[in-house]
Amino acid sequence: MAEVERLVASGGLRRPAFRLAKEGEKLLLGGYTEDVSWQPVPFSGTARVERVADEFERGATIVLQALHVYHPPLARFCRDLERALGHPAQANAYYTPRSAQGFEIHHDTHDVFCVQVEGEKRWLVYPPVLELPLRDQKYTETMGEPGEAVLDVTLRAGDTLYLPRGWLHEAKTSDSHSLHLTIGVATYTWFDALKAALEETAREEVELRRAASMNAVRPERLLQLVAPRLSPEAVMTRMRRRFARSRRPVRDDLFDQLRALEELDLDTPLARNEMVIAELSVDDETASLTYEGRDLRFPARIAGELEFVLAAEEPFRLSELPGRLDDEGRLVLARRLVREGVLRIT
Repeated sequence: MAEVERLVASGGLRRPAFRLAKEGEKLLLGGYTEDVSWQPVPFSGTARVERVADEFERGATIVLQALHVYHPPLARFCRDLERALGHPAQANAYYTPRSAQGFEIHHDTHDVFCVQVEGEKRWLVYPPVLELPLRDQKYTETMGEPGEAVLDVTLRAGDTLYLPRGWLHEAKTSDSHSLHLTIGVATYTWFDALKAALEETAREEVELRRAASMNAVRPERLLQLVAPRLSPEAVMTRMRRRFARSRRPVRDDLFDQLRALEELDLDTPLARNEMVIAELSVDDETASLTYEGRDLRFPARIAGELEFVLAAEEPFRLSELPGRLDDEGRLVLARRLVREGVLRIT
């Protein structure tokens, strides 16, 4: 709680890194944010500290959003989860005052782990009215009224509650403030796999790029074109590559690593950067590392060295690197991989 209050009181919070929520009320942004004058452009959506505190005292929940983007401990925590689960993870924090409720009954369109940090919170969980909703299928009353609660539990510091996608829920505080994290996991669905396979097929098959005509519909032919790209192997390869490419860097020691490069030699201890999730693909001419929005390309002949680096569980020295690279070639490779964040000088 002290860290949340420090972030709010600093005056540096800006939308969309934070927002306020209060059950039954619509809190207008202009009531608790402002644009701070600056040249050439103002700092927009900046927290008005006294107004945020006032709304909190009146029952509003302070929501810190996307903490995995700018809070190093949670960035590392989410990356560890991503490596274990194979799906993107994100983190929000919810700081709710005593005897208050931030949100009405709703469902999330991704899986959620609710981690109680301080205080306590009572959770009521109801069966889904829409099974496994897609990302744009937010809960509305037109989908159906909640049934009887199947879970009524109070979380205290250290407790965790798992809410699968689509399960309706609401949460309320007691006579103490509450701080909890929600760790969201956005799973890759067959709908995602089908969209990706269709897009890939359309780039190569002209029949999918023709104008649709009701007089010339051949659905069986279109399905035949897409089917090979829906094999388990093709789907998993596409999913892993998309997952690796979409991760953001977690590099809070970047400048230390760049300075350490000046002393790099064949006996310098190196380690695989555990914050990097990368996919290696090799063809006749090129070995490509896909990660964090980029593709690093190397000659195919050093694929073995790259496989060694990605599989390394313990620190190693360049003198232990397999393959036929000479000493200078090993140093060149290591310098590039350190600069690109794949390796760390320990």
